[in-house]
Amino acid sequence: MSEDKPDKNFRVTNNNAVDMHVGKRIRLRRTLLGMSQEQLGVALSITFQQVQKYERGANRVSASRLWDISQILDVPISYFFEDMTDDVMKSSPRRISRGSDHNIDDDSVRDPMARRETLELVRTYYSIAQPKVRKRIAEMVKSIAVTINES
Repeated sequence: MSEDKPDKNFRVTNNNAVDMHVGKRIRLRRTLLGMSQEQLGVALSITFQQVQKYERGANRVSASRLWDISQILDVPISYFFEDMTDDVMKSSPRRISRGSDHNIDDDSVRDPMARRETLELVRTYYSIAQPKVRKRIAEMVKSIAVTINES
């Protein structure tokens, strides 16, 4: 590798901000449950040192391992990505490799289901415990959309 060309893969895979965020969320939930790294490691059939590496973001957590962790820690997979700052989101390997500063909240995202705004709206909607209230809110939103689109 030449001196003037940095290894792009090093920036993408080592201590990436997204991996570090996921690791912090693993540590937070594990600690809240009063579980040690060793206990989590035993449940995952890995060493506590590997758990440490996940929590520091030194090693990436695979999708299947993250699923197992979510089951053990009794949280949805989305928990590990909550409270992520814009700067962390911009550090995703895909964005780094493309050199993109594209904002995922941007209206140019074609699929509205892929927008963060949509996910937050759905998550908030389903946090309303009463089904009748949710139904009324859905009816109200539909009514507003029809009124605005007729204008």
